[in-house]
Amino acid sequence: MATPPGVPPLRVLEALGIGLSPTGEMTEAVTAEGAYYLEQVTITETSEDECDYEEIPDDNFSIPEGEEDLAKAIHIVGEQAKDIHILGQQTILPSRHVMQEAIEDFLCNFLIKMGMTRTLDCFQAEWYELIQKRGTDLRALGNVPDVYSQVMLLETENKNLRKELKHFKQAAEKAKEDLMRTQKERDFHRMHHKRMVQEKNKLIADLKGLKLHYASYEPTIRVLHEKHHALLKEKMLTSLERDRAVGKISGLQATLKNIDIGNIQVPVIKGSYETASITRELGDKAGPSCEKENSSEGPTQKSLHEAREENGNKTKMKNDKKDSEFPVDMQPDPTLSSCTENVSVARFDYKLNNIFRLHELPVSCIVMHPCRDYLVSCSEDRLWKMVGLPKGNVLLTGSGHTDWLSDCCFHPSGSKLATSSGDSTIKLWDLSKGECTLTFEGHNHAIWSCTWHSCGDFVASASLDMTSKIWDVNSERCRCTLYGHTDSVNSIEFFPFSNTLLTASADKTLSVWDARTGKCEQSLYGHMHSVNDATFTPRGHIIASCDARGVIKLWDFRKLIPIVSIDVGPSPGNEVNFDPSGRVLAQASANGIIHLLDLKSGQIHKLVGHESEVNSVVFSHLGENLYSGGSDGTIRLWI
Repeated sequence: MATPPGVPPLRVLEALGIGLSPTGEMTEAVTAEGAYYLEQVTITETSEDECDYEEIPDDNFSIPEGEEDLAKAIHIVGEQAKDIHILGQQTILPSRHVMQEAIEDFLCNFLIKMGMTRTLDCFQAEWYELIQKRGTDLRALGNVPDVYSQVMLLETENKNLRKELKHFKQAAEKAKEDLMRTQKERDFHRMHHKRMVQEKNKLIADLKGLKLHYASYEPTIRVLHEKHHALLKEKMLTSLERDRAVGKISGLQATLKNIDIGNIQVPVIKGSYETASITRELGDKAGPSCEKENSSEGPTQKSLHEAREENGNKTKMKNDKKDSEFPVDMQPDPTLSSCTENVSVARFDYKLNNIFRLHELPVSCIVMHPCRDYLVSCSEDRLWKMVGLPKGNVLLTGSGHTDWLSDCCFHPSGSKLATSSGDSTIKLWDLSKGECTLTFEGHNHAIWSCTWHSCGDFVASASLDMTSKIWDVNSERCRCTLYGHTDSVNSIEFFPFSNTLLTASADKTLSVWDARTGKCEQSLYGHMHSVNDATFTPRGHIIASCDARGVIKLWDFRKLIPIVSIDVGPSPGNEVNFDPSGRVLAQASANGIIHLLDLKSGQIHKLVGHESEVNSVVFSHLGENLYSGGSDGTIRLWI
């Protein structure tokens, strides 16, 4: 009697009267007693296949050690596949006849499978009563058709397949999640690889640029070495001439002593200014004999004396010019009252409107005229140009410096312009004539920045020689030199309508100076890199500075303490400027981006439009426009 999977084969003994003979044939047995019970037995079936099977050892299917050859491995795998195919053909047993299941056995197995034990007991009791009453007539009912058995088997197989399908779906979902995660990781690593390639290419380009830059320094260094040796020679010659002059002066002193004792004539030594002057003085004392000796001088000696007298007269005239006085009671800036936070709405939505191509080399500085819509630009091509706005037509061009221009600044009245240059000079220009009216010389190295005092009588300069100087325009001389920085002074600016100076240096500090005394009143520390520029707000209560790493710092000028630090690097910040309202700070960056900082919210907005480094940025008088100068020699208008 076939049983469904999972149910052990059961046999009805004594109650059913059905047994199995040793040959497997069914026998009938009817017991007289009415006791019924179930017993679990194991039915062993003899195989109808009389073939003997021989077990094949699989020792020959392994690859010998030390002979890991690809061809051999492929050959062995092929032989293994053939052997498995042969074994599969040999082990296929012929199908044997499956006996059909009786109706009563089918019903009993069905009830057992469904767990209907009480129904099974009732069925068995009624069934065997019928057998006892009718005898063998019930055997003629026949067997259960094979289709029912097959349906049950198919149902069982269907359940198993559904379980497997569910399992496979879960595995597929998991595989899908793993695939998505792997794809995301692949995309991330691909983007990371592209970024690394871009950074590598950028570094390669930077290295090439640095090599070219370094190569361009070699001839300059060679020339500087030659100049250094020449200066050493001149120094030695000068020291020799000084010693010779000291010896002559000591001899003259001895002669003067002898003259005091007795009248002794002193011969004139040609080529010595000191001796000639002393001889003239002695002639006044010595009498007619000395006058005769002086009258014997040649025309060369006389022309030399005349030239020296003219130089002396000029020096006396220059010394006769009076020094300007620093103003004591300064009038407040008339624009401060208008620089309130409610004057205009801060703008950050500037758009590129026009490009003015004015110079062949990089633009180093741009400034606005204090009264009119004029703009002046300085460049490394040794020229400065004044243009009219908004069309950008060139009105005036100035040339005279022998090296690149670094900075420029308008006189408070707008009638003059001061320019600083790499030739270590500052020139003052009369804009009505377009001519240079005055040149200040005194720095030992290039000058980075210049600024006018609000009274218009003083110009201050900052130089690579680690000093700053204050120049008097009226007396045409240096009034004061500011010592204190330990590296190049990159920026300088007068506080509006005061005698206070602000300097920014490559020694990572800012300093506040008193221009009247030339003393440093306070130093501001906080930057970790060279400070490139510093400026005041229009109201003057805040200082903004930027360094070579792109860090912007805001300082409280009244308390001289830092307020906030904003990092927009790593590209260097070249210049910072406030808009007329004092609420927007613009920074010109070396990466070609102009950063606009909102001082209220702290948000940073970017203006992208330059193809190369931005060196200078300035707002128009009302803040409606923005102008920027780049290293490509252009000035860009943003509206």
